Amino acid sequence: MPTLSFANSVRAALKGCDAAVVVAAASAFAENALPALFDPPVQKLAVELGALAKPGLLGGCASTLTGHDPGRLYVGVLPETLSRYNAPSRAEGIRRVIPGDIGQYSKAAIILILDDASHYLAAANAVGRAFPEFTAKSGDPSSLKLTIVAIDREGNAIKATPRIKETVATTRAVAALVDTPPTDLDPASYAKEARALLSGVKGVRIKEIVGDALVKQGLMGIHAVGRTAVSAPRLFIATYTPARGKGSDRHIALVGKGVTYDTGGLNLKIQGHMSNMKCDMGGSAAVLGAFRVLAANGCKHKVSVILCLAENAIGPKAYKPDDVLRMHSGKTVEINNTDAEGRLCLASGVSYAARVLKADTVIDAATLTGAQMVATGLLHGALVSNDEDLEGRFVAAGKASGDLVHPLPFAPELYKSEFESAVADMCNSVRNRMNAQTACAAQFVYWHIEDTGVKWAHIDLAGPAFPKNRGTGFGVALIAETVNDL
Repeated sequence: MPTLSFANSVRAALKGCDAAVVVAAASAFAENALPALFDPPVQKLAVELGALAKPGLLGGCASTLTGHDPGRLYVGVLPETLSRYNAPSRAEGIRRVIPGDIGQYSKAAIILILDDASHYLAAANAVGRAFPEFTAKSGDPSSLKLTIVAIDREGNAIKATPRIKETVATTRAVAALVDTPPTDLDPASYAKEARALLSGVKGVRIKEIVGDALVKQGLMGIHAVGRTAVSAPRLFIATYTPARGKGSDRHIALVGKGVTYDTGGLNLKIQGHMSNMKCDMGGSAAVLGAFRVLAANGCKHKVSVILCLAENAIGPKAYKPDDVLRMHSGKTVEINNTDAEGRLCLASGVSYAARVLKADTVIDAATLTGAQMVATGLLHGALVSNDEDLEGRFVAAGKASGDLVHPLPFAPELYKSEFESAVADMCNSVRNRMNAQTACAAQFVYWHIEDTGVKWAHIDLAGPAFPKNRGTGFGVALIAETVNDL
């Protein structure tokens, strides 16, 4: 698999390279505008390629053999203009202009010419996403060694901070978890991988609540969803505590839906809709990665991560439509759709975070609804929050990190009636799927902590976590940046 590293100068990044990629806005390739990067013959080629490549809406690229070092030169040209709902870094454009055939080389440099130093995190993460880690293909994997370097328009180097490096590495690592086949990543093996990812991070303590122990703790949502699977369901809890005297008085809890495979349960998914359901743990991957970034970089807040791990399988112990579950919150839920399982897991997790861990802020992430892709698409996660300030911080962090989110309505009085039940406090699935389905799903989760007074935000990342059948690690940078800003 390609390996990524960072350099503090263009010269260091280019040393020994077979290929180089220059990524910049179109105006940077104008005559006399491009910073001195190469010897004159290659520098001239870079300017000429920049004029040839048409950026369009999301970037264009061009390449040539140079006859010099580096032997192959690519340029990625980004558009000058973008909408206010896009990331100023043009992160998606950067990901798209990274050449797909660069893996044929042994060593390459990615030179990012940034309009602002604050764009480095999003730009570097975009490069990392162009080189996913997981593969099960036979034959020799790519041995490409890739070095990233960033400079400003004047050619001054921009240093990659430890947080940038950690975010890029962790985003790729959890994206690989999302790509892992479900038989290889069941709840037990996922918990083992989570422990490995957090190994060596100071100030972190871990525990698990497994199988029937969930019932004793009142965590019936997770237990019901996963109890018939071969691998027992579990709540994985890790808490980071800052060094004495260096922390705030805040406790932030990150809760993730970790359904390692979703058959739909007894409401079995119809043909074609079960494929790729290994991605249904993308929310837990996001919060796990964000937690590692925060803890490894000495976050000022106490932070907990709660992974709600279960496989929604079918079998003799499967939970059934018409069952009534008494949840951790004390609320009762009539099951009218076993394929609306993620919200049962999250409801258990957020209630545990608020009531047992006593977190003051609860952030959950999940590949919760297909309707999210209809509402906000493949590049923006859907955001629902009970706190306007927290909502604004997430939107700002999305633009800064490149993990974009867009708010949906938070309106309990408009959505609770969708879950009306004749025998319980609520059903687990809406009556009218055309009535703000993604916002309604978020409302179900919030209903289980609405009496606790916590600040809460919910991220539905079904689209951006797994576009085109590959995990992206979406949410790691977004959540880490937001929590750092609190």
